[in-house]
Amino acid sequence: MQDASMKDAYWIDKARVRASFERAAHTYDAAAVLQKNVREEMLDRLDLVNIKPQAILDAGCGTGHGSFALHKRFPDAHMVSLDLAMGMLQQTYAQQPTLTRWMSQLTGKKNLVCADIEALPLANASVDIVWSNLALQWCNDLDQAFTEIKRVLKPNGLLMFSTFGPDTLRELRIASAENDTTTHVSRFIDMHDIGDAMTRAGFNAPVLDVEHFTLTYDDVKSVMRDLKSIGAHNATAGRVRGLVGKGFFQQLATRYEQFRLQDGKLPATFEVVYGHAWKSAATSDLPSGVSPIAFRARG
Repeated sequence: MQDASMKDAYWIDKARVRASFERAAHTYDAAAVLQKNVREEMLDRLDLVNIKPQAILDAGCGTGHGSFALHKRFPDAHMVSLDLAMGMLQQTYAQQPTLTRWMSQLTGKKNLVCADIEALPLANASVDIVWSNLALQWCNDLDQAFTEIKRVLKPNGLLMFSTFGPDTLRELRIASAENDTTTHVSRFIDMHDIGDAMTRAGFNAPVLDVEHFTLTYDDVKSVMRDLKSIGAHNATAGRVRGLVGKGFFQQLATRYEQFRLQDGKLPATFEVVYGHAWKSAATSDLPSGVSPIAFRARG
């Protein structure tokens, strides 16, 4: 677990993250093309899993579309949608089926929770599936996040997640880093380090793989506009405080030109790490802190 004395320039300011997603709640769905594609891929992978959950946690639910898809697939399961930003939960509430809202009111079970993945306000062994689509990258302490997730999972419970890897926004990182000591893009964790964190948390036989996506844009302003629309602001401790001058954006646009493709578009690369693992029902025969990890190559 990382304490305050170990913070660095890439430490995530959670208040900044919350405020960014609050502002983006109404524009998120229109811009979240990648999030939708990754969600569909995760749902396809869930087809291969044999599980009949009684309770599911969508950790970092955004505007709730993952929660809605999971509830449709497992209609008898109690669905809990959790997000750091109240604005996202309000969008989830507004868009969820009327029957779901009515059943929640009738049973008295909370299905919307405003909280941090690193400090889940759920009881031990209370859910069968923890699902998290592109949210774990906003955690400062991945060990703490996985420990919390394992705590709330029931024995034989499933963790299924996606998060961003270190190649994400590499063009923006390179274009903004030249002759500049401040941070402009978050630091994303490598798949192998994610697997190690899962093992330290005690998950059984984690499986991880990576897929790369490239979104294309006409200009740098369009890249930045899309990131703003989904709430993906720079929330690192080493970010520039206050307004950034026109000179910086002009330099950024000039440096980004080195990546322009033959079709005239500017690319934005996203490395998506997929992972799943089970909470064991019994004590493993392996030594404490040791678990086999499978890394799958993607074409």
